[in-house]
Amino acid sequence: MRADTARYDSAMPSSPSLLDRYRAVRARTQALADPLTAEDQVIQSMPDASPTKWHLAHTSWFFETFVLESTVPAYRHFHPAYRVLFNSYYQSVGEQYTRSQRGMLSRPTQAEVQAYRAHVDRHVEALLEKEPDLDARVRDVVTLGLHHEQQHQELILTDVKHLLAQSPLLPAYREREAPPRRVAPSLSWVAFDEGLRQVGHTGQGFAFDNEGPAHRVFVDAFELASRPVTNGEWLEFVASGGYEEPGFWTSDGFAVARTRRLDAPLYWLRRDGAWWVQTLAGPEPLRPEDPVVHVSWYEADAYARFAEARLPTEAEWEIAAREAPVAGNFAEGEQLHPRASAARAALDQLFGDVWEWTASPYTPYPGYRPPSGALGEYNGKFMANQMVLRGGSCATPESHIRPTYRNFFYPDTRWQFAGLRLARWQARRLAPGAQRAEGERSSEN
Repeated sequence: MRADTARYDSAMPSSPSLLDRYRAVRARTQALADPLTAEDQVIQSMPDASPTKWHLAHTSWFFETFVLESTVPAYRHFHPAYRVLFNSYYQSVGEQYTRSQRGMLSRPTQAEVQAYRAHVDRHVEALLEKEPDLDARVRDVVTLGLHHEQQHQELILTDVKHLLAQSPLLPAYREREAPPRRVAPSLSWVAFDEGLRQVGHTGQGFAFDNEGPAHRVFVDAFELASRPVTNGEWLEFVASGGYEEPGFWTSDGFAVARTRRLDAPLYWLRRDGAWWVQTLAGPEPLRPEDPVVHVSWYEADAYARFAEARLPTEAEWEIAAREAPVAGNFAEGEQLHPRASAARAALDQLFGDVWEWTASPYTPYPGYRPPSGALGEYNGKFMANQMVLRGGSCATPESHIRPTYRNFFYPDTRWQFAGLRLARWQARRLAPGAQRAEGERSSEN
């Protein structure tokens, strides 16, 4: 897949109809829910997560509210109460059910939510069968709804992982064979010269509104690590007392680390003196070669200081990503866990495996204006107190990601598949446009 092209399903034809795209995305969401019991689908393990049943209903609510209501004459809602129950945060639409209490909704039942999805699907599919006659606005909103649902596909996996990790049984979401062991590529540094560069979406293919407008930024010469930080490297941080050393941490970060008694990434477990990690396939011994995952921005920033480096800005990351192959573990694969790469590209795993924290706060680009109406609440109102992540993860659909994609979370967030890649200021200038991998550092333990 070209890094600058938005696709929907790598198994589908190169130019599927909007109806085919709709059916593929909706079927994929259902497939992610299928391994779960009815009990699994109703529980909310923390306020930041949502039950799978709620995700299934909310994604249907999106199409009902933003497509069917305004497009299908005399459309009849499946249930009038669902307008409130499954509204996430759209104040312009109306009232919302309290987010932290979504796990209290034993009713509607799982079967009723499935009937709701089927009801919405019948009406949307009937509408899309007339695609050549559809208004461009309707096509655009359906396309947005499909990418919105892909975001919730990822959330289903992250939320289920957090839920299952609360059980002393540490059950698996889905069994799978352990992948072959690999040696992580040695870490090297890829250098980029200073200059005026363009970042942001240029208007080709789908993008969320927060990815534009395209604009120019000046970047100083910098170097980016050839791969993400590994578990083995993070073990050095743990063993050296990195979680107790305030010199590595921001003030807020160290306060969070002490208050929550952090001493390792989320889902790391101690068993008989050895580290294990909880995965969606159940617990497994920690593999030093795999990318570290489930760390907060605070932890990532502290580790970068420990490693005498820093986190890249999102502009630096995007400049590098435009020249990197789209390769890595995505949600379409069998692992659903970040793994060491078999590739040896100059810049490896920029896409897939782990979202990569950047040093950039989530703020609007120059000239940004949110869309009018309720859909203007999709991204713009969250541009405060959050940090940007780039690249996608093993829980992200491959067709959903692109170099300009801006994910964002609060700096203490750990339940997402988030890791990091180091950056540093370039030690010396290079000729314009030149790049060079240098400074080999072994990752073996």
